[in-house]
Amino acid sequence: MKKIISTKEAPAAVGPYSQAVRVGSTIYCAGQIPLDPKSGQIVPGDIGAQTRRVLENITAVLKAERLSFQNIVKTTIFLTDLADFQTVNEIYASYFKQAPPARSTVQVPALPKGARIEIEAIAMVDQDVAIDEGTVSDTSG
Repeated sequence: MKKIISTKEAPAAVGPYSQAVRVGSTIYCAGQIPLDPKSGQIVPGDIGAQTRRVLENITAVLKAERLSFQNIVKTTIFLTDLADFQTVNEIYASYFKQAPPARSTVQVPALPKGARIEIEAIAMVDQDVAIDEGTVSDTSG
């Protein structure tokens, strides 16, 4: 059985797709670009600001199912410029304190709405991993 996951805390879909879908104990999160959930616009700023917004959008989608970044088992990062990789990697690492998921990173020619980054995630429900507000956070300052 398929359950559609939706939250107003993350940007609305910009096309015919769901923010996330749960099938059994697996949650498939659609790729998130750096859209501000309130305005629906790309956040201003550099790749750091865009990366943080994407990760906060993923946080919101996971929280809708009472999950955290600890539940993520795989991510795919899409960048329009691999020169941004180091900055993205540093910020990404601040959200995954322990046991980071498997990950792929690829350069693409373009992303929706002119975004510089998009991240999709797959998470698993684990009864031993409860949501902890302090677990999903950015400590890069």
